[in-house]
Amino acid sequence: MSNYGKRLEDAEKRYDKQHLHAPAEAIELIKSLGVAKFDETVDLAVRLGVDPRRADQMLRGTLSLPSGTGRTRKVAVFAAGDAAQEAKQAGADVVGADDLVARVKDEGFMDFDVAIATPDLMVQVGKLGPILGPRGLMPNPKTGTVTTDVGKAVVEFKSGRVEYRTDKVGNIHLPIGKVSFSNHSILENFKAALDELLRVKPAAAKGKYIRSVVVSSTMGPGVKIDPNKVRLTDEELEQTA
Repeated sequence: MSNYGKRLEDAEKRYDKQHLHAPAEAIELIKSLGVAKFDETVDLAVRLGVDPRRADQMLRGTLSLPSGTGRTRKVAVFAAGDAAQEAKQAGADVVGADDLVARVKDEGFMDFDVAIATPDLMVQVGKLGPILGPRGLMPNPKTGTVTTDVGKAVVEFKSGRVEYRTDKVGNIHLPIGKVSFSNHSILENFKAALDELLRVKPAAAKGKYIRSVVVSSTMGPGVKIDPNKVRLTDEELEQTA
C-alpha cells in the first residue's frame, strides 16, 4: 500500500463516516483529515431531488464565491475588435476570433479553464461544440459565458465565479476553497453555493430537494453534512469569523 493509501486509511478511522455533521463541524473535520502534502481543494458534492432528463429540472448556471476558489483560472475569450481589446485589458489569458477557433479546431489548443464568447462569434465557436462541449467549456448564455460585457465576465471568472450543472443523476460538484482557507472563508463559500442551489430549485422538483451533502478535500475522505442544516444564517456565519 502506498503512503497516500495508508494516510487515507488512517484518516477514515478517525471519524464516523455515517454521522451527519453541521457545516462548521464538517469543515473543521476535513481540514484535520487532510492527507496530501499540497494545498488541497475543498470540494462540495450535493445530491438533488431532480430528474435531469427533464429540461425543466436540469440546473445550470454560475455563482460568485465571496472568498474565491484559491485557484487562478485561465480564461479564453472569443471576440474581435473593441470587445477583444476589453478582454485583454481585463486580464484574459488568450483572446482571438477566427484565429482562436482555428487554433482550437486544428491544433487542439485547450490550455484554458473557461471559454467566453461574444454573441457575434458564436456562429464560429459553435463549430467547436464536439470539442468544447464534452469538456464543459462551450460558451452558454445561461452561464454568463456568452456576453457582450466580456471585461466583466473575465474579471468575475478569474476572481471566483464558478459554473455548476447537474450531472446525469442529479449531482452537483463545486470547489469551495482550499484547505489553507480559514474556516470562515470556506463556510462563506459553502453558504453562497447552497443559497444559490436553493434559489434555483425547479418548480417541477417533487419530494425532498437536498438529498445529501458531502464535503471533502482533494485526496481526503468525504464528510457528510445534515441536509436539514445546510441553510446558514448570516449570524451563524459571523460566529465563525
